[in-house]
Amino acid sequence: MDINIKEYGGIGDGVTVNTEIIQRAIDECHASGGGRIVFEGGVYMTGRINLKSNIELHIAPSGTLLGSPDCFDYPEIKEPKHVNNDYLPRWRNGCIIFADECENIAITGNGRIDGNGTKFVWLDPNKKRGWKYRRIDAPTPPRAVFLTGCRNVKLEDVTLVNQPAGWAYWIHDCDYVTADKLKIEACVDYPNNDGIHINCSRNVTISNCSITCGDDCLVVRANSASLKENKPCERVTITNCNLTSYSGGIRIGWVNDGVIRNCTFSNLVMTDTTIGVSIYLPHKIRDETKTDIMSCDIGRESTLMENLTFSNIIMDKTSHFPVFIRIEDSEHVHVDALRRLYFSNIHATAAEFPYLQGRPDCYIDEIHFNDCTFEITDGSELPNRDTHGACSVFDPEPCDMMLRYVSNVEFNNTKFTVKRGRSGGPNPTRRIEGEK
Repeated sequence: MDINIKEYGGIGDGVTVNTEIIQRAIDECHASGGGRIVFEGGVYMTGRINLKSNIELHIAPSGTLLGSPDCFDYPEIKEPKHVNNDYLPRWRNGCIIFADECENIAITGNGRIDGNGTKFVWLDPNKKRGWKYRRIDAPTPPRAVFLTGCRNVKLEDVTLVNQPAGWAYWIHDCDYVTADKLKIEACVDYPNNDGIHINCSRNVTISNCSITCGDDCLVVRANSASLKENKPCERVTITNCNLTSYSGGIRIGWVNDGVIRNCTFSNLVMTDTTIGVSIYLPHKIRDETKTDIMSCDIGRESTLMENLTFSNIIMDKTSHFPVFIRIEDSEHVHVDALRRLYFSNIHATAAEFPYLQGRPDCYIDEIHFNDCTFEITDGSELPNRDTHGACSVFDPEPCDMMLRYVSNVEFNNTKFTVKRGRSGGPNPTRRIEGEK
């Protein structure tokens, strides 16, 4: 069955909160076997809504789903079916759209989801580097769309704007997900303003998307801490996307993630990112007192990454590293292996050359660069580097091409150049240490 939310009693004036009406429409449609909830001809404000199996939310070109500006319109589900709240990022499952162990669900249409993010941040006049805004001191929603334990998911055509200093989409332990022709238009000066997180999920395809955000555009991880059992993240395909970020274009892994393997990233254009491809396993200890907000997003396994392919990627005006791979030398960072990484037809203009650093007990193994070009700019093309988001917090010592604790590295038809006008140009082979 189809339900037009306006005909069902919804008020699209951008002021009236329609949460109860929308939820009742979802429940009725689900009870009848499934169908579409259509939003058109107005701006429908809502708090948290819970999607159910066999339901499609269709936002027509004339429709907008607007997040409420009131934090209390995003109440926590105390005992969700699929996750443990105590081990979720920011320790909360708050969001605008939530799907918990659903099948055959979709969010489609050429309309908009507006996260109303301006209501959840404030401009800090004292910030000299990094993101200019901070979150308000309130339980703001950590993400816009949260899908967990779901199967057969379609996300198509929707434009998500003005997210509330939180992730746009979190795909958490899901199977068979397609996201096509999505647009994410977020403020680059908001913190934690990520695009699409793919975590512990399988058979995921992201294609033809355009993402602009303040934090990482696309994230692939395997943090199982909130799940009943450990799950890998594998068979992920990302292709034909345009990315802009004041952090990473692509980020893979974090502290004590598990297995990430057999993923491809191709035909991408990254413009004005801080880092192009980031694989960073930092030192961080979980803070059970919940005083360190970053400590809530830590896995419980030893990391294994393998068979990752990056091809046909343009990186223009990258404020830091085009490729950054680093394993911190800490007893708290557990890693089994990081191996078989393939880079081909990567063409980057950046402030630095690639940075590859393993550690004495875990060499990064089998890294292949084929038909790539890396050019260091003279700085004139990066006037905002000092205030470019993650540059302020993710800034290892300046260096030339870094190869440390790596083995079996191949450069085939790969060129390193320094743009004329930069004084004291780097030597790509100067810092090579611990390689095999």
